Amino acid sequence: MKRLRVFVVSDSVGETGDQVAKAVISQFRPGLEKTVIRRFPHIQSEELIRKIVCLAAKQQAFIVYTLVRQEMRSLLHELCEQEKIHAVDILGPALKTMATFMEEIPLEAPGIVHQLDDDYFKKIEAIEFAVKYDDGRDPRGLLQADIVLVGVSRTSKTPLSQYLAHKRYKVANVPLVPEVEPPEELLKIDPKKCFGLIISPDKLNSIRKERLMTLGLSDDAIYAQHNRILEEIQHFEKIVGTIGCKVIDVTNKAVEETANVIIEHISTCK
Repeated sequence: MKRLRVFVVSDSVGETGDQVAKAVISQFRPGLEKTVIRRFPHIQSEELIRKIVCLAAKQQAFIVYTLVRQEMRSLLHELCEQEKIHAVDILGPALKTMATFMEEIPLEAPGIVHQLDDDYFKKIEAIEFAVKYDDGRDPRGLLQADIVLVGVSRTSKTPLSQYLAHKRYKVANVPLVPEVEPPEELLKIDPKKCFGLIISPDKLNSIRKERLMTLGLSDDAIYAQHNRILEEIQHFEKIVGTIGCKVIDVTNKAVEETANVIIEHISTCK
């Protein structure tokens, strides 16, 4: 069996070319026996292209390339023809056909796919963070968070945390209850990343009554009583005063509006 050497040349990480090369080779050698695949990532200069072609000629290698810039593809193609090296352009034909179909010029910017992947994984990480540190479950998350939300029950802390997570912010939230001392980590965080959510007593009373009825409970429970709500708000004001954080009135605000206020404030403080 002939020994096969394959060079994967890319102006990004070379993952696409690597996977295509393996898929093709496996049709001849299912276990990739006697096959050496060498990846050359982040190739963005003519000098490197020439060196790779020279090495491929010496080692009698087959070249698979994924280069988004036209001039780099053309150079590699020309050099391979001169050296009688077999090479396959993975992206070029697809880019040319798509450009004709869309009547647009490609960006020719290496690594865009992986930038999108990184962005996606940051969002997933932020969403998982928001779930893990929701409702004060683990105070240690407060020190790791980009944003910390505090407020009494039913002030939209959880939906706001999830919304901000989709914007790639790691958010932790803490419910404030008079009978429970706030975690000591809350007093150690930077006040600039902490936001207190306040709501009018009447609005909160209405929201809590609806919540109780949804659960099949009586709407006159202590949780929804006006005096209890005032007590909780007084406790909230004491805590946020100690922290020295910004307070946002969410009475008539949608989650998106509150999120925009928070993002704008954080951007200003940077």
